[in-house]
Amino acid sequence: MKKRKLIINITIVLSFILVFNAFAYGDGVTVVTLGKNLNENQRKQILELFNVNKDEVTIIEVNNQEERKYLEGVASEAQLGKITLSSAYVELLEEGSGIDVQTYNISWVTEDMYRSALITAGVRDAKIIAAAPYSVSGTGALTGILKAFEQATGTEISEEQKKVANEEIVQTSELGEQIGKEKASELIREVKEKVIEKGVKTPEEIKKIIIEISGRLDINLNADQIQQIIKLMQKINKLN
Repeated sequence: MKKRKLIINITIVLSFILVFNAFAYGDGVTVVTLGKNLNENQRKQILELFNVNKDEVTIIEVNNQEERKYLEGVASEAQLGKITLSSAYVELLEEGSGIDVQTYNISWVTEDMYRSALITAGVRDAKIIAAAPYSVSGTGALTGILKAFEQATGTEISEEQKKVANEEIVQTSELGEQIGKEKASELIREVKEKVIEKGVKTPEEIKKIIIEISGRLDINLNADQIQQIIKLMQKINKLN
């Protein structure tokens, strides 16, 4: 009898823990980042696009200095600009939901590029919206997304992860101008997955994977493009 009661009590406790964890992880915590240089009308426009009430969600700002911290020397001055308009919506989802990305008025960076870079940064299970009041490149939006994710989860993403994720965004976008955005996204994603899966470390091994996958995807890469991808993969490999 006592043994039966003990089993029942343990079952109840375990059930409570599972339910608590499910709600704790998927409770819909939402954080919005707004570009520092948005005017009042633009801020209102972005909040309406995100379908949020400013009094019901956490709102933080991101500025051009923060963007430059991770993009200077990687992105061009034209891409960096002098002001920050890109904004982001981040909603935490239940474990296993994956990353859902949507973009509005982002011209240079695709949804797949954001998704891949976010995985590199350690982001998971979140609904992401990157937006601007009018067409912008979108290179700086990643800074706001990561800042919002840190705020929503109460965790800190390492500086190295942020830097490498931003480099991935820029490099994939630049490659996309030469071979097409979809092909560039697919190539970087597949190479990254295989390099990590196989635990490949040396430039020679990474090069073999790049050549193999680019051949299968019918993508012609020159020596410089291959070398850039190798360097990116080596940096990704060093992340935890």
